Amino acid sequence: MTQKFEVKDEFYLNGEPIKIVSGSMHYVRVVPEYWRDRLLKIKAMGCNTIETYVPWNVHEPEKGQFCFSAMYDLISFIELVHELDLFLILRISPYICAEWEFGGLPYWLLKDKDMRVRSTYPPFMEHVKDYFKEIIPKITDYQIHKNGPILLVQVENEYGYFSNEKTYMKEMAQLYKDLGIEVPIVTSDSTRESIMNAGMVPDVAMPTVNCGSNLKERLAILDEVSPGKPKMVMEFWVGWFNIWSHPTQEGRALEPILKDLSDILEIGHVNIYMAHGGTNFGFMNGSNYYEKEKDGYWIDEYAPAVTSYDYGAPVSENGYMNERFFKMQEVILQGTKRTVADVEQIEQPTMAAFGKLSVNKKVSLFSILDKLTEPFKKDYPHTMEALDQDYGYILYEAEIDGVTDQQAIKLIDVNDRAQVFVNNDYQFSAYLQEFNVKRKISLNKGQKNNLKILVENMGRANFGPYLDQQRKGIKGAVMLDEYQQTGWTHYSLRLDNVDKVDFEAAYVEKQPAFYQFEVEISDPSDTYIYLPGWGKGVIFVNGFNIGRFWEDGPQESYYIPGPKLKVGKNEIVIFESEGKVTESIELIDHIKIKDIGEK
Repeated sequence: MTQKFEVKDEFYLNGEPIKIVSGSMHYVRVVPEYWRDRLLKIKAMGCNTIETYVPWNVHEPEKGQFCFSAMYDLISFIELVHELDLFLILRISPYICAEWEFGGLPYWLLKDKDMRVRSTYPPFMEHVKDYFKEIIPKITDYQIHKNGPILLVQVENEYGYFSNEKTYMKEMAQLYKDLGIEVPIVTSDSTRESIMNAGMVPDVAMPTVNCGSNLKERLAILDEVSPGKPKMVMEFWVGWFNIWSHPTQEGRALEPILKDLSDILEIGHVNIYMAHGGTNFGFMNGSNYYEKEKDGYWIDEYAPAVTSYDYGAPVSENGYMNERFFKMQEVILQGTKRTVADVEQIEQPTMAAFGKLSVNKKVSLFSILDKLTEPFKKDYPHTMEALDQDYGYILYEAEIDGVTDQQAIKLIDVNDRAQVFVNNDYQFSAYLQEFNVKRKISLNKGQKNNLKILVENMGRANFGPYLDQQRKGIKGAVMLDEYQQTGWTHYSLRLDNVDKVDFEAAYVEKQPAFYQFEVEISDPSDTYIYLPGWGKGVIFVNGFNIGRFWEDGPQESYYIPGPKLKVGKNEIVIFESEGKVTESIELIDHIKIKDIGEK
């Protein structure tokens, strides 16, 4: 029987009113082996729908090169949602925010120096059309009226926080329809009146709102701009994300959340953001810019997200159903007139501690550059994007004359963190507002000196006006005294080839280096890697990039899903850029978060 889904004064399925109770889960933040487990837990909480974002950058990592396999197998995820008798809200817009690298936009857009993302700038729209022509035909047969799970598709995300170009929004809506999207399309924005006015196009897409409190009041505002339509909170925030060097964000207190959840179930529809947050594996964490008062005025401070995207969700990063889960389950079941007997009971996950490990081998980055990358010679520093590099680190190298034994140096416009070395000896690190400051470096007078600058891309902004203003690496110049240094060799370090690390090469203390650990495991299980005393870097488990670590916290241990381990010998490789190591790590059975105080 063909399903019929309609938007009138309410949502109707086959002529009967339907209440959407959805939970957010991003398939790209969960290993595929755990998709079923997490979906079943969200269903057991009482949800009948799953919401997921679709990041463009993982599905078209390079222009014209598409990927829909492994963790990015969107179709298998959709089919699993359907198999489990759940509906799906698909947020497939070019931009997703989601604290995801570049808000889901692919880095290669920034190779165009004139790029204006999320606009009718013709090259951007052509790229969107090329991508949509590839991805949308893959999902059209999964729409509800074709007996698939997809109820709603989102046309853009929080556009009112970015621009008010209604022509762009209407062209996007038409593009979905032209390519075969027949289910209702929606937008989602804040309930702030100016933002709603800027981002919503109620004549072509049903407005929904994103918010975290006072839902009755906020939905009344939605009703004013979209009268006679269903009232839906597309993102009901029950927690929040964490950023490096800032205090832990645990979200709102539970009781107000339960009150708001009860209210929304009484008068409308909800998507719980996040029901299960997952992990920013690899280099996929995004960043925000926070307004910060300084000397009587406000500045924007770069704020990159940590590796965990737990979000304070009812299903924790490791799949644990916490107190929020059971309390929210009570409210949902009561609001939908069901009991616990109506939902499947799911077991809690098993965690393992595999103990302390000592380093097996180690090698300095500078000893193996030729094994990891090819050099690019340019007169002036080039950004990552100009060199076709997406993520990771980039190393700049130049030969400078030792006219004196000390030299003033200034790094102009660098994103995001730089470490400076002379003759392979560490000089200083600079981060954020510390750039454009003159410092001294030590030289061998009367000789040629080797200058190296290692720059880390810590995540492109996922929100706000900086989206197309954030090319990574050295955007400006390296000033020595009052002149710009020329004659640079560039090394792109994506760190997607750690299997090529030659641990037989030389190791030098206090240099960026790779450290290898081995652990024998008879029963692979979820665990956390704890790195007390280490500085900053990236973790690889059997070649899989678990994500970034940083002593600044608040996150201190990092989730390793059991499927990334194997029976027998397992290899863990740590890339540590700061030269700060203890040469031991520990595999523990719980997450550690440190209190870093007020910032």
